[in-house]
Amino acid sequence: MADRRARDLELLDKVDALPRTLYEGVGWRIAREGRDPLQGYPAGARWDPGTFDVIYTSLARDGALAEIHFHLSRQPVFPSKLVSVLHRITVRARRALQLVDLSAVESLGVSGDRYGELDYERTQAIGDAAYFLGFDGLMVPSARWNCQNLVVFTDQLAPEDMAVEESTVVDWPAWRKEAEALRRQR
Repeated sequence: MADRRARDLELLDKVDALPRTLYEGVGWRIAREGRDPLQGYPAGARWDPGTFDVIYTSLARDGALAEIHFHLSRQPVFPSKLVSVLHRITVRARRALQLVDLSAVESLGVSGDRYGELDYERTQAIGDAAYFLGFDGLMVPSARWNCQNLVVFTDQLAPEDMAVEESTVVDWPAWRKEAEALRRQR
């Protein structure tokens, strides 16, 4: 069993003082072909320390694509045989912690200048505090696209709180062209 550090009491107090927000809507998620898109796992990514199951979604289609594309692009060669599937999922989170923008994240001790980097120590502590306090997810700014992401704590939701509405195979080269065109328009 991994060693676990004590939770930051000041952070727990700050997170606990924040409202529990209802979110009923769509989350976009990418999963490998053949993987259940509603199956969470302890990712050890930006908002979870790898000690509980989560599903990372984005409230924008392109946000989900940008997040996964970033991680796939970090490999020495972009995987050409990987089949990624984009899923549109309906989600009902009754007690989500909503950090609406970077200033809200900064108020919990995250450096806004370094938010897009892969240093997850503080954001993982925030996610862990929210999970410990009974939140069922986090609504947070995407580090890769101008949108919000929804991180769902799967064991805090009932099975009927999530459903796959649509699934489409991702054409990565076509999406890269779309994304580049969108960025040029801004």
